[in-house]
Amino acid sequence: MAKLISFDIDGTLEVGDPPGIITLNMVRRAQELGYLIGSCSDRPLSHQQQIWDTHEIRVDFTVLKHRLAEVRARFQADEYYHIGDTEMDSFFADGAGFRFIKADATAHLAYGLEIFR
Repeated sequence: MAKLISFDIDGTLEVGDPPGIITLNMVRRAQELGYLIGSCSDRPLSHQQQIWDTHEIRVDFTVLKHRLAEVRARFQADEYYHIGDTEMDSFFADGAGFRFIKADATAHLAYGLEIFR
């Protein structure tokens, strides 16, 4: 089965406001490795999709942060990850059955995700 990564935008992705440590090349790498990818943010869905379209990245989903559980219900995967930078990200990830990975320079190492190599 697949693995799935949900990315917060602000404070997580390099294109966020503020910018985060996750580069768009890391997102592309995840996609190349076969991960289902998308965003889960407080930003409106149209704005999330515009970010992906601008950078020519085709995502599998965009959802509002409080609806992360719907992603898990929609996609069958062996592993579910949400990468974000706030306690709210952690709260919604935990509530939806996702492993939360803090978007900082070292926290992701514990999970060994290939996109960080």
